[in-house]
Amino acid sequence: MKAVEYTYTVLFEPAEEGGYVVTFPAIPNLATQGETLEEAREMAVDCLQGYLESLQELGRPLPESEDQTAEPIRDKVSVQLKTA
Repeated sequence: MKAVEYTYTVLFEPAEEGGYVVTFPAIPNLATQGETLEEAREMAVDCLQGYLESLQELGRPLPESEDQTAEPIRDKVSVQLKTA
């Protein structure tokens, strides 16, 4: 059996209670968490692997894999507004 690699964007957001909440923009309602960034990364791989394997077993189509060359850039911008 041939292995195919799938790539998805993963967001790691600091949780209020500590650790990180992990979400997948291409897959609504799929999330996991980890106490450290390293653990959150491991949990992300495990979560995604299990989800995709479940879809395969059910004969459902997999979410479209993202192009590895298109690296998303995530940053913050600040603005100042005048107040009365």
